[in-house]
Amino acid sequence: MEFTLPPELEAPAPPEARGLPRDGVRMLVSRAASGAVAHHRFTDLPRLLLPGDLLVVNTSRTLPAAVPAGPGLVLHFSTGLPDGCWLVEPRIPAGKASLPNGTAAPAQVIALPGGAELTFTERATARLWRARLSAAVLPYLIRHGEPIRYSYAARRWPLAAYQTVFGRLPGSAEMPSAARPFTPSVVTDLAARGVLVAPVTLHCGVSSLEAGEDPYPEQFDVPPATARMVNLTRRSGGRVIAVGTTVVRALETAARSSPAGVADVAAAAGWTSHVVSPATGPRVVNGLLTGLHEPRSSHLRMLAAFHGEELLRACYDAALSRGYLWHEFGDVHLLLP
Repeated sequence: MEFTLPPELEAPAPPEARGLPRDGVRMLVSRAASGAVAHHRFTDLPRLLLPGDLLVVNTSRTLPAAVPAGPGLVLHFSTGLPDGCWLVEPRIPAGKASLPNGTAAPAQVIALPGGAELTFTERATARLWRARLSAAVLPYLIRHGEPIRYSYAARRWPLAAYQTVFGRLPGSAEMPSAARPFTPSVVTDLAARGVLVAPVTLHCGVSSLEAGEDPYPEQFDVPPATARMVNLTRRSGGRVIAVGTTVVRALETAARSSPAGVADVAAAAGWTSHVVSPATGPRVVNGLLTGLHEPRSSHLRMLAAFHGEELLRACYDAALSRGYLWHEFGDVHLLLP
């Protein structure tokens, strides 16, 4: 979907730095059945859901995944691999942000802070390289890394600004940001309303993709208890609401056809390259809470699978006209059936 995103609608700072609580951001609400588009605060979420609905959240915790490697290079650690290698994106610092760097080569060794060395072994995608660090990666990143930052960010923000209330398992290069507005108060109100919450894990890779580029393969885990809760919710007439496109990707990867021909979810773990689009459609997820996405991004194709192009266009026209804020520190969008 094409549209122009004005720079002033790119959230430069967390809401807490703008005088708001985490849960004080705005929430666009759209309904596929009626085509209605409404405007709320995120704290309205509990009363917009129904008793028996199931929210599925991502428990991945954000890493300080950017490591400076001298004046002309920064490395974004995207995804850990089973053999101990990592997928790494080399980038060129450019002001407050960075640009893709196409000059990496196999067997190239990069000296890093703290005396560590990173060796590129082979190209994995157009942007990512398989690489091996001479130290244990997670402790190294915690000591020497910083959160990945893009040009719209007003300044560096602490790692805590990039965590969600559900984050437990370190592994995401970038925050699963749809869950950022959740606070203990909102979770308590959801429980009092009779809305259930279940976890999955999907470790987000780098999101610095070119327009129209599909997401990279990512590691995920749908636990047996969550699979059972999803299936029970669907069979009892409740709705499964994914908190973030990452959760949609995990659940739809774990979807299968039951003997009766009805899709359900099986416990699953591993790597997913699945891309939800209008062609594939969601099979087990009924609704989605997500951020506002950039023009032509693959996330918009996923949203169109829930709402169709016409309603999605109306949503984004409304968000633009009302001055909603984009990106990880911005406002959110609740897509309901």
